[in-house]
Order: sequence, then structure tokens, then C-alpha cells
Amino acid sequence: MNRSVKKTKTDTLFAILSRFYVLFFALLCFLPFLLVISGSITKESSIVHDGFRLIPKEVSFAAYRLAFELPTTTLKAYGISFLITAIGTAASLFLLSMTAYVLQRKDFKLRNVFAFYFYFTTVFGAGLVPWYILIVKYLHLKDNLLVLILPGLFNVIYMIIIRSFMNSIPYSLTESAKIDGAGDFRIYAQLILPLSKPALASMGLFVSLNYWNDFLNALLFIENKNYYPLQFYLYNLLRKQQVLQEMAGMSTAAIQTHVTDMPNDSLKMAMAIVTVIPVLLVYPFVQKYFVKGVMIGAVKG
Repeated sequence: MNRSVKKTKTDTLFAILSRFYVLFFALLCFLPFLLVISGSITKESSIVHDGFRLIPKEVSFAAYRLAFELPTTTLKAYGISFLITAIGTAASLFLLSMTAYVLQRKDFKLRNVFAFYFYFTTVFGAGLVPWYILIVKYLHLKDNLLVLILPGLFNVIYMIIIRSFMNSIPYSLTESAKIDGAGDFRIYAQLILPLSKPALASMGLFVSLNYWNDFLNALLFIENKNYYPLQFYLYNLLRKQQVLQEMAGMSTAAIQTHVTDMPNDSLKMAMAIVTVIPVLLVYPFVQKYFVKGVMIGAVKG
């Protein structure tokens, strides 16, 4: 009886300490984000003289006013980013899951040959210049929204992870479905995909983040301002601000004083907040699948 009581007290103490530890660790993770929020609403001159603070010394929303100075343009950039993220993520998951399904089928004799072809591309690459020539000269995708979608459609690492998850699905289910008369695509669409939700949700989150944060493709291939995604639009905005400040450094003292209050560091913080909000809104809906998906391959059975 005493051992039982002692064990219960130990478990209770451990539970309390573990909760305090998790809470403390969560606060440590939240502090940098809080610092970004604080910096985004701090007056630029205050950042220059006092640095970044958790509690702003002088509050100013000039960075957000600048980011949304042209609301139509900003919303259009948001729309472009949402469009390429939604279409790219859906198409990418379809290709990744279909390829993974084919390569994990034991009755596909050439699966190892095709798998080697995919793995080979992760080791060797042609480089930026041949890739640019291919996109511009042969595919003629410059100033085309497809150039923001097609390059990120297929990631071999994500395909391997999805394949590993599908390997954990008993092959007897596929055999039973074939005996019942189901075709390969029906087995894939109605049996394998529903069972692969954790892997698809996890990889879908990574794919969508890649599309949402990508600005390199826009930098290389997009000149039409109507096709600017949000990341590239904000990057151009920040670059213009830095150019103005450099010009002011060679100007009169009055102009220098005026430009000192123009957002630069605070604009960087505001840009981070503007771009991360959609991710924060989406993540809670895929969190349960993401937690399951990150355990893929952790246990061998």
C-alpha cells in the first residue's frame, strides 16, 4: 500500500514538473515570435538607437502602412501566392503519391530501376544555368504563372517518405481489392490514399510552405508585376526602401533625418508577420496528421 502511494506521488510530481518544463520551453519558442511582432510595430528611430525590445518603446505602424500602401497590389500578390500554393500543392501531392504507390507495388518488376532513376537526381544536378535555359528557351515559360508551379511539383525526398508510409500498409489489402475486381487506379484512389492521410498531410504542409516562401523563381523568370507573388513583392518593397536610405546617406541632413524614420528593420519584421499569418491559420487543421506523419519510419515492424 505504501509503495502504491509513493508511486502515485512520484507520478504526480513528474507530471507537474513535465508540464512546467513544456510550458517553459513553449515560452522560449514564443519569445522570438513576440520579438518579431514587437519589432514590426516599433518606430524605426527607436530601433536604431535602442535596438529590438520585447515591449516597444515607441509604437509606430509605419511598416504595415508601407506594406499595404497599395492595397490592391498587395492583395493581388496575396492572391497569386494563394493560387500557386493551392494548385501546386494539390498537383504535387497527386504526382508524389501516385509515384510512391507505383514504386511500392511488389508486382511491379521495374520498380527498382525507376527508383534508382529518381534517387540519382538527388545526387547529381545540372546546375542553375542549364535549368534557366531549359525554362526560358525550350519551355518558353518566362512571365508565365506555370513557372511558379512546375519546378516545385516533384520532390524526390517527399516521394520516398510517402513510399515508406505506403509500405507500412498491408499488401494483403491491395490483393483483396484486386480479387474483388478493383482496378489499379481505384485501389490507389479509394484504398491507398485514405490510409495515407498522415503522410500526405505532412508532406502537403512542407510542399505548401515551399510554394508560399518561394521567391527565387519569380526573381529569375517573372518581369510582369501582375504575376508577382507575395514574397517577391515584399522583397522588392524592402529593396526599394534600402535604396532610398542609401541615397539619403549622400543627401542633406534634413533628408537624412526624414529617412531615419522610414521603416527598414521594422519593415522586415512586418514582412515576416504578413507572410506567416496564413501558415499559422492553416497549421492547426493539419497538426494531428503532421504529428503522425513525422513518425514515419521511426518504428520498424
